[in-house]
Amino acid sequence: MLENTVEKTISCWPDSGLHGRRKIFTDKKSITPENVVDVVEKALGVHWKNRMEEQYLLDYFRGRQDIRLKEKQVRPEINNKVMVNRANEIVTFKTAYLLGEPLQYVSNGGDDTVSAKVNRLNEFMCSESKDTKDKEIADWMHICGVGVRMVVPDEEGEEDGSPICIYTLDPRDAFVIYYSGVGHKPLAGVLRQWDEEGKPYQCVYTREWYFEIAGGEIKKQEARTIPYIPIIEYPNNESRMGAFEVVVPILNAINTIESNRVDSVQDFVNAYDVFQNCEIDDDAYKALSAGGMAIQIKGAPGMEAKVYRIASELNQTNTQTLVDDLYETALTICGMPNRNGGSSTSDTGTAVIYRDGFAEAESRAKDTEKTFIRSEREFLRIVLYICRNTADLDLQLSDIKPEFTRKNLSNVQSKAQVLAEMLNNSKIHPKLAFEYSGMFTDSEQAYRMSMSWYEEQQAALTRSLREEVNANNGTELVQTGRRSDGTSESQSDETV
Repeated sequence: MLENTVEKTISCWPDSGLHGRRKIFTDKKSITPENVVDVVEKALGVHWKNRMEEQYLLDYFRGRQDIRLKEKQVRPEINNKVMVNRANEIVTFKTAYLLGEPLQYVSNGGDDTVSAKVNRLNEFMCSESKDTKDKEIADWMHICGVGVRMVVPDEEGEEDGSPICIYTLDPRDAFVIYYSGVGHKPLAGVLRQWDEEGKPYQCVYTREWYFEIAGGEIKKQEARTIPYIPIIEYPNNESRMGAFEVVVPILNAINTIESNRVDSVQDFVNAYDVFQNCEIDDDAYKALSAGGMAIQIKGAPGMEAKVYRIASELNQTNTQTLVDDLYETALTICGMPNRNGGSSTSDTGTAVIYRDGFAEAESRAKDTEKTFIRSEREFLRIVLYICRNTADLDLQLSDIKPEFTRKNLSNVQSKAQVLAEMLNNSKIHPKLAFEYSGMFTDSEQAYRMSMSWYEEQQAALTRSLREEVNANNGTELVQTGRRSDGTSESQSDETV
């Protein structure tokens, strides 16, 4: 019933527009068995508004766009509804650009022991296919403006090598309630589930309690053993807006223009025939419409007989210019590169990056990284707590640095030059050179590996020089004919 209500309520772009999802607050400092029902009921009122908008954006991404409601007053039988799914293109690019290379945890300046522990944590994440689940989160972020994740201890009997379970939740069915005071501390995570009869109920997780609420009553209440809220929200930005949300009117305009272009071609092909001052019966008209034969037209006495078509066609050149302009505007607003390239074909390297908009795409991705990492740290707090208690992995949050990587091969040469120049500068520590050159995902590990290799090369060179010196000393000994007692062979012969 709710699904049908949502789809019927938001079937096209709302008159007020969309301005991001609402963050759900309560003025209660803590959620207790006494107030949980009231707090959740009030939160659901805000969540349903978010859910309706999320449903619209998800439908739009999947191709159920406003163009399907297009109406035509003149010749309504010719009413093409062409949908160019630019929203899907925007989301796909944004996610691929942000997480084309998996998010990695690297050591935050620790020693080899800490690095080994971080590597073990990465192995846990690999066992949970976290790279795939990160992509799922990013897709929800770019579509609906927010993604939701849940992390809990591994269930008994599962042998996947990881002490945790990670789930990607549908933001239409999950949300977090925050304290409205300073800091906006998260107080509870809410997940909608269904019982065996198909009736929905709310699972509420606080730091102290787990509740199941249905029909305005607490159906189940348990104390929790993990002092963290297992549901974490990943907002796309501070406004919680989807990647294409702000340009939906432009995308609708492009669909309308493209549909009208097809209508124009079809109108031209199926134009009305005008018989001026002619006598023509139905059979003759059918023969004329079929083509392939000549028909004699008899005009009225004293009046010129004419046969012509009423046909008008859009100027395709001007129309294409308008479409290109709208599309370019949408790309600019969304921080998307023009992957068709610019007018110049001689530009290479950095010039291409700036000309085609990849620099802006990188800047937008950096902004998304900041909000993603903020939520990722909340996720890591729970993971590390579980690992310390079940996997004997003692790591602090300060030991770990989430690292995004985007391999821009056209920029490798310039980064290598920067690294070489910084390493040749005696006033710059080599560690800083590795970090700020931007060549390596884990600059700390790259530095340690490089220094270890350098020390090995220096030690090998020292050994080689020492062996060469010893060999040269042996050659001199043979040439001078020195005995072990220090006397020369010539001196010994003279004595004899």
